[in-house]
Amino acid sequence: RRCLSARRRRQAGSPRRRRGPGQRREAAGAGRTEAVPCPLRGRVGGMDLAYVCEWEKKPKSNHCPSIPLVCAWSCRNLIAFTTDLRNEEEKDLTHMVHIIDTEHPWDVYSVNSGHTEVITCLEWDQSGSRLLSADADGHIKCWSMTDHLANSWENTVGSVVEGDPVVALSWLHNGVKLALHVEKSGASNFGEKFSRVKFSPSLTLFGGKPMEGWIAVTISGLVTVSLLKPNGQVLTATESLCRLRCRVALADVAFTGGGNIVVATSDGSSTSPVQFYKVCVSVVNEKCKIDTEILPSLFMRCTTDPARKDKYPAITHLKFLARDMSEQVLLCASNQNNSIVECWSLRKEGLPVNNIFQQISPVVGDKQPMILKWRILSATNDLDRVSAVALPKLPISLTNTDLKVANDTKFFPGLGLALAFHDGSVHIVHRLSLQMMAVFYGSSSQRPVDEPALKRPRTAGPLVHFKAMQLSWTSLALAGVDSHGKLSMLRISPSMGHVLDMNMSLRHLLFLLEYCMVTGYDWWDILLHVQPSMVQNLVEKLHEEYMRQNAALQQVLSTRIVAMKASLCKLSSSTIARVCDYHAKLFLIAISCTLKSLLRPHFLNTPDKSPGDRLTEICSKITDVDIDKVMINLKTEEFVLEMTTLQSLQQLIQWVGDFVLYLLASLPNQGSPVRPGHSFLRDGASLGMFRELMVVIRIWGLLKPSCLPVYTATSDTQDSMSLLFRLLTKLWLCCREENHITEPDDALIDECCLLPSQLLIPNIDWLPINDGIISKLQNKQLVRLQFGKAPGLVGHTVSSQFDAFVRAPGQPKIDHLRRLHLGAYPTEECKSCTRCGCVTMLKSPNKVTAVKQWEQRWIKNCLCGGLWRKMPLSYS
Repeated sequence: RRCLSARRRRQAGSPRRRRGPGQRREAAGAGRTEAVPCPLRGRVGGMDLAYVCEWEKKPKSNHCPSIPLVCAWSCRNLIAFTTDLRNEEEKDLTHMVHIIDTEHPWDVYSVNSGHTEVITCLEWDQSGSRLLSADADGHIKCWSMTDHLANSWENTVGSVVEGDPVVALSWLHNGVKLALHVEKSGASNFGEKFSRVKFSPSLTLFGGKPMEGWIAVTISGLVTVSLLKPNGQVLTATESLCRLRCRVALADVAFTGGGNIVVATSDGSSTSPVQFYKVCVSVVNEKCKIDTEILPSLFMRCTTDPARKDKYPAITHLKFLARDMSEQVLLCASNQNNSIVECWSLRKEGLPVNNIFQQISPVVGDKQPMILKWRILSATNDLDRVSAVALPKLPISLTNTDLKVANDTKFFPGLGLALAFHDGSVHIVHRLSLQMMAVFYGSSSQRPVDEPALKRPRTAGPLVHFKAMQLSWTSLALAGVDSHGKLSMLRISPSMGHVLDMNMSLRHLLFLLEYCMVTGYDWWDILLHVQPSMVQNLVEKLHEEYMRQNAALQQVLSTRIVAMKASLCKLSSSTIARVCDYHAKLFLIAISCTLKSLLRPHFLNTPDKSPGDRLTEICSKITDVDIDKVMINLKTEEFVLEMTTLQSLQQLIQWVGDFVLYLLASLPNQGSPVRPGHSFLRDGASLGMFRELMVVIRIWGLLKPSCLPVYTATSDTQDSMSLLFRLLTKLWLCCREENHITEPDDALIDECCLLPSQLLIPNIDWLPINDGIISKLQNKQLVRLQFGKAPGLVGHTVSSQFDAFVRAPGQPKIDHLRRLHLGAYPTEECKSCTRCGCVTMLKSPNKVTAVKQWEQRWIKNCLCGGLWRKMPLSYS
């Protein structure tokens, strides 16, 4: 009867009844459920091109995409990718590694990798400061920054498995794992939103410190582990994954919470099982030891389906969903034109016991034997051929891996993975249910989203498609390298193309900004989605969330939130002046910490507070406007330093004095918010720091008068320090309590109006307007760039009031951190910050310990947290 009714429906032209996407069916005779393929359906949109960067065509040598082409994205928003440099004259290929900063993609650092065969793997470490590269000849190289410069790299150490191509590569896990709880994004405490997960390192040194190193899998079934000892030596061991070695075409590495390593392998054939192995690494008698164990394997569901048994002969992609999530794996099988994607999960299941054995030994409670078994979570229908896969890096906590939970979860950027297809399109799909969340169609793949892949006419020529791609660490951006070697940066909407109100979009961005604040990761990809109208709300809400944290956490995050506010304010013309204030505040905090750290107690066994803490306490209690009366309450013997040390600090002391004079002189113009320094006039904490530093400088001036700030006064008998301290104290008293800020009285404003007639007001050297790409992307228009050539684009216009505080081209340059003048055309090598544009000399001209202590604060990163890049001598 069922066959007859189906035949009649087909003759009548009625559609055949089908199950909906994500529905389940009963497996015949098994009494269990299995996943039904779900089509990739969803809203069109959610992604757009931000910029494209391509290579300049040269007559004799050109960059061409390598086969295979690989790329990697670090937590510091550095992107590494490979190309082959083809020399037309010598007919040879040079395997190149390119590293770019996403804010300056044209400033590419290209290095001859030295690999004799094609590069197969690239992998960043957890800090984003080291890079691994492996080739098809078994050579693995570790690249590190030279002098902490993002555009200067060198090969330091490495390992080799001679003649055995590397198919998978990973750094060992350091035991640090932070879980994001998306459902608690509205909580006030950071500890509820982001929780530390108990996770053991892959290998530990004495005292529990994680040992650094890497693990690689070769095509012949070998696993090799290299350990970096603290003395610089490398311990390397190689072992077979199993007794019977077989060819490994695809592999991936993941880590378990117990410190073990899981390796997944496939020989490339869909008719063969996907094998899993547990790898344990240890050090015995100063030698590395590797132990392996076979884990349960699986067959792809498409090979067991009679209708698709021989349709997809090859497994083309094998990936764990996350490095620290070895229980979930993504598989992709393909033929010449199409692909199918499956998501599997490893679960513990009870082993049924025969009734005979239950009578002999009854199973009670938790004593039922358990086994590990792979279960399919979801699968797709027939798709275009998949060319690349990018997995999310956000460690979002999912309380259950069941398909229903995955379908009910909110659309959030970190829940999706990216699939690139040979027709040029990119889909963002849910990492468990594989349902579509966002889509991008290239110029060659414009089509309706519901059009079946098999009915689509195919073009005659090859289509441009991504051969390698990576998601950013917040999943708000995607970088892809196509079949022409061109780098494309895609912007992924926080709403994934769905209509969300402004508050929900701000909430998503705010949650990810808080995540970057806690982890220390760079937040450039979040700025891609910040519009000028959002800046004020984001800054205010970020400050509110920061103030809700406990005092200890606020102190840890104090500089990071200031740097984050500065990067946000740079995106709006109405808040651009506040960028200078935030950078000046970072500089003030660094100077205050450095100068206070130079103070030493008179007696080493003093049980009470440190001299710096006592200074802060006394200055906050004593509100006298006379600087000498404040000095009386301090132990001046704690301020005694060597004369050479005091003299070496004069440039920093001069900046403090100049900035205080500038602030007081600008008080009568406080109604102009576009004037740099405006926010300091209401910042009691910053004014309190200046007041403390003025007291310290006054005491040091008694020991070494030449270290005092130099002022140009109209009267020789005027005590400039006392005058400025008195006015500064009156201004500080107006805003010392954040909740009870009062307006300065007319007498104070009148005295500040007289300052220009008493002292020469200095020009403040504000940081230059950054030449990065982020401000050029505000209008959502595609920006086309070329590697090696800075764009001639102009960002948003800066107000004319602000132009007076920026040095014009050709004027003398200054070292912003050492406060040294470099001249109009500097002859010393300099470096600049990739985020704020701060410029400083590459090599230190000082040998005094105190100055070296100051320079150690920003030797690896700028005060704002940005990376350094080397500048050419002709940067002026």
